[in-house]
Amino acid sequence: MDWQTHEVSNQVDELDHYHLLNTDPALAEALDQAGAQAFVPQLSDYAAELGQPESYALAEQANSHTPELQTHDKRGRRIDRVDFHPAWHRLMTMLRRQDLVAMPFRDEAPGRWSAWAAGFYLHGQVESGTLCPATMTQASIPLLRKEAALWEQHGSRLLSREYDERDLPLQDKRGLWVGMGMTEKQGGSDVRANTTQALPLGAGGRGGEYLLRGHKWFVSAPMCDAHLVVAKTPDGAPGCFFVPRWRPDGTRNAVRLQRLKHKLGNRSNASAEVEFQDAWGVLMGEEGRGIPTIIEMATYTRLNCVVGSAALMRQALVQALHATRHRRAFGQRLADLPLMRAVLADLALESEAALRLSMRLAQAFERQHLPAERAWMRLMTPAAKFWVCKRAIEFCGEAMEVLGGNGYMDDGLLARLYREAPVNSIWEGSGNVMCLDLMRAVAREPQAFFGLLDELGASLDGGPRAELQGLREMLAQPPAQLEAQGRRVAERLVLLAQAALLRRHAPGFVADAFAASRLDARWGHVYGGLQAVGLPVEDLLQRAFPA
Repeated sequence: MDWQTHEVSNQVDELDHYHLLNTDPALAEALDQAGAQAFVPQLSDYAAELGQPESYALAEQANSHTPELQTHDKRGRRIDRVDFHPAWHRLMTMLRRQDLVAMPFRDEAPGRWSAWAAGFYLHGQVESGTLCPATMTQASIPLLRKEAALWEQHGSRLLSREYDERDLPLQDKRGLWVGMGMTEKQGGSDVRANTTQALPLGAGGRGGEYLLRGHKWFVSAPMCDAHLVVAKTPDGAPGCFFVPRWRPDGTRNAVRLQRLKHKLGNRSNASAEVEFQDAWGVLMGEEGRGIPTIIEMATYTRLNCVVGSAALMRQALVQALHATRHRRAFGQRLADLPLMRAVLADLALESEAALRLSMRLAQAFERQHLPAERAWMRLMTPAAKFWVCKRAIEFCGEAMEVLGGNGYMDDGLLARLYREAPVNSIWEGSGNVMCLDLMRAVAREPQAFFGLLDELGASLDGGPRAELQGLREMLAQPPAQLEAQGRRVAERLVLLAQAALLRRHAPGFVADAFAASRLDARWGHVYGGLQAVGLPVEDLLQRAFPA
């Protein structure tokens, strides 16, 4: 007998069928304000494709059927290959076809960086693991452009919009992926403690051939066609090397995948421990300049971390709003309960502020030839990565709690977002590294920093302007004392930047609510702790995701 003990009711399925751009007024406004109108039709089509149940199903499959390492083939030959579920390849095809790797470097079209950021933000709402190889490949392009021989050989395939999953020599691929390898067991963020050695074949020097011997503790996306690797030349100075999976003669390079990492999140994407057993590579840049070279790449990847975290926040917010608008408790919709509305409004403010900062940073990268924009890029990128990526962790946890027990289930979307969020805070420099990077930049370029504060001040008034003055005064402390407050400096800088951007570009009720909460000493330490009385909560929620 098939028992039926109850009727399933008041359960809300995850939202997986909506237009990601048409339901995001803040993103549409940011694209228009950035002069990226020419890209909007393409982005709208992609937003529609991503918002289909099929795309959400691909994301779930890619994260459920995780990558598998094959060290040898059936006859014992070493292959060092990672196999992925077909869903991964489908998502990578979508991402590359949308030009979310090379778009910013393809031409000089105005608004291209904002359009890229928007596309990256849209894709990251549905699946984040695939953003990792795209991030590193994109960041490698400006570095490889400086190496004439490498760019002549591989540039067209780096700019390709075609996804080629085949494991073949570089010259046989239709599109290339490039990763990076810095971290070693004994050093972590201290790259100068690395021990991997690079011995020249011949004279060496820029563009010269080397053999690399050593290890890397973390290499993300090991199936990239090449990696940029930090290793020490015989004089003990770090260099940056282009190390392909295949040697130019068509034989496999001696890059050995020891094992895949078992990560908290980011499960669709493979990360590996790697040994170089006299792996062939080419020196990029000048000898002894490996760390500045790879840090230039990291500047771009850190922007991607900010945009990717904003994407996680946006998806968590949308799912929380959808669930509370369709589930009832205590005789009302959850979305109508005053305390829940305070939480949702707080999340909405945080999400739009993260988006606005991400889009403004993207504009700075596009206009980095201008001194003021270069300052934005150099100073705000580490601060934004510190703050936005950390806020995303708590944000996703709060949204997960909105869904209650359903949100906590391991096979649910909110649990995946929550597991995914910490990677952007840890990868490409932890929070402390970002704050130290900011403090060093301020020490080197104090006039640029104070010029940035002047720019922010032009859009602020009242309490926010007083907070800006407080930040100026904080910077007068002795260096050692100031370094210990690096996190506070980064936090205040980002909150002021977000307040200024919202004041300049968002509706007044959004800017007012943000300033009244984030720049108020009474602001709560958890989402929903803002003073909701007097705030236009319904306007904030309708703007966040029109019902």
